[in-house]
Amino acid sequence: MTNTKTDQRSRPRLSARARRWFADHAHAAYVIRRLGRYVLTLWGALTVAFIFFRLIPGDPVSTYLASLEQSHVHNAEEAQRIVDHYRELFGLNDSLFDQYIAYLRQLLVSHDLGPALIDFPTPSQIVILRALPWTIGLLGLSTVFSWILGTVLGVIVGWRRESRIADAVTSVALALSRIPYYLVALMLVYFFAFRLAWFPPMSAYAPSIERAFTVEFLVSVVKHGTLPALSIVMISVCNWLIITRTMVITTLGEDYLVFAEAKGLSERRVAVHYVLRNCWLPLITAFGIRLGSIFNGSVLVERLFMYPGLGNLLVQSLLMLDYNTLQGIVALSIFGVLTANAAIDLLLPILDPRVKY
Repeated sequence: MTNTKTDQRSRPRLSARARRWFADHAHAAYVIRRLGRYVLTLWGALTVAFIFFRLIPGDPVSTYLASLEQSHVHNAEEAQRIVDHYRELFGLNDSLFDQYIAYLRQLLVSHDLGPALIDFPTPSQIVILRALPWTIGLLGLSTVFSWILGTVLGVIVGWRRESRIADAVTSVALALSRIPYYLVALMLVYFFAFRLAWFPPMSAYAPSIERAFTVEFLVSVVKHGTLPALSIVMISVCNWLIITRTMVITTLGEDYLVFAEAKGLSERRVAVHYVLRNCWLPLITAFGIRLGSIFNGSVLVERLFMYPGLGNLLVQSLLMLDYNTLQGIVALSIFGVLTANAAIDLLLPILDPRVKY
C-alpha cells in the first residue's frame, strides 16, 4: 500500500520535472518533438505502403509463372513444385502479420529486402542501388539547377515587374508551366534526336562503351542525359520562377523596403538582402521537399528514355509484382521525403529567427 502511494506521488513529480526541463531547454525540446513525429510518421507510412501492396490481386511468383507459360512449354507438376518452393522462399505462405514483422526486421535490422524477382536471385537492395546513382544524377542535378535558375529569374522578373521583358518572360513561363514533362520530352526527342540527330533518343550511355570513370564514358553519360534533364529543367525553372515572382511581388511596398531605399542602398542589395531573404522560408521548404522526392524517380521521363533509374525500375517491378523491390523503392522514397521535411523543420529556426522553437 505504501509503495502504491509512493508511485502515485512520484508520477506528478516526474511529469512536472519533465515539463520544467522542456521549458528550460526549448531547443532540445523542439528537436525531440520533431524527431518523435518523424519516427512515428515514418513507421505509419511504411505500414500503409506494406498493406497497400498486399491488397494488389495476385502474387509475384504466380505472375512470373504466368509470363513463363506464355513463352515456354512446361510440365504442370514441375511448375507447381517450383511455385511452392518460391512462395516459401518469398515468405508468401506466412500470415499477413508475420510477413509484416519480417518486412520490418529486414528493413530496419538486417537491411536485406530479400531477392528481387526481376533479377533473381540478386537481393533487391542491390538492384535498387544500381539504379539509384542514375536517378540522383539526373533528378538531383536537374532539381538543384532548376531551383537556382528559377529563383534568380523569379527575383529579377518580380523586381522588374513593370518592364516589357519581365512581362514576356512571365507569360512564357506561365505557358510552359502548364505543359507536362513527358510532352516536353517527346518534343525534344522528335527535334533533337530524330530530326537533327544531335542527341541519342534513349539509354544512359552508349552500349559499346565500357562502364568506367573515363572521359569517353562520362561524355556519353552527359550526352545521353541531356534530353531527359532538359525536359525536367525547362518546366521546373518556369514553376520556380512563377512561385518566386509571386512572393517577391507580395513583399514589394513593405515599410522596411521603403526604409532601405531611403537609406540609399543599391537596388541589388535591397533585392538580395531584403526581398529575397524574406522569401527564403517557403522557397527552401519547397526545395527540400522536392529534393527529398527525387527518390521516386521521374517515372514517365525515365520510361520514355529507357533511363535505368528508380522510376523505370519501379515500373518493371510493378509489372512483375516484385514485392521486395517495390517496397524497397517506396520505403526509400518515403524516407527521403520525410527526412527532408525533418531536416527543414530543424533548419528553419536557424535560417530565420522569426521561426520560434
